[in-house]
Amino acid sequence: MTEETPGFDEKPDVPSGANPDDVEPKAATPSEEEAAAPAGDVQQTAALTAQLDQVRTALNERTADLQRLQAEYQNYRRRVERDRVQVKEVAVAGLLTELLPVLDDVGRAREHGELVGGFKSVAESLETVVAKLGLHQFGKEGEPFDPTIHEALMHSYAPDVTETTCVAILQPGYRIGERTIRPARVAVAEPQPGATPPAAKEEKADDEESGGTEEV
Repeated sequence: MTEETPGFDEKPDVPSGANPDDVEPKAATPSEEEAAAPAGDVQQTAALTAQLDQVRTALNERTADLQRLQAEYQNYRRRVERDRVQVKEVAVAGLLTELLPVLDDVGRAREHGELVGGFKSVAESLETVVAKLGLHQFGKEGEPFDPTIHEALMHSYAPDVTETTCVAILQPGYRIGERTIRPARVAVAEPQPGATPPAAKEEKADDEESGGTEEV
């Protein structure tokens, strides 16, 4: 038997002519593919980020286009609705304007007590229909003269008015909503030049009564 000498480590056999350092174990070094792998991941991530930015930009542009188209469509709908209402109002106003002479005849017949029998029923039905279409009559005696809704056909002076006043309605006016389709044709009176207004007369009379009373 061969006895081992204590204190000595066995070394691997070294072939003749070989450098002992060649047999020492070497630390594992990463291959070129493994070293290039992280760089490839970074490039791929950057490319995906760029693509994502492009997609976001395109999405924002399409969203803005959609919002613009939606706003244009809403404006178009409002414009069409407004035009439709205006066309309807113009058509109704044209029809009612043609009926105004008939309504004037009905009014005169009523004033003279001639609105009786079947003629009365027809006239009342006509007035009901035009009222449903939005036609309203205006013009009353005693109201202040307004040139935007009154047409003065006669003019006079009166001592009992303090401003230009409608003293007679020669033809009533008609409107549809806020739109006047015929002004009221009226006779107007202005205050008499140099005349004392009624209010001033009353005030003067009151002063004379109070001043003429003496205490006993």
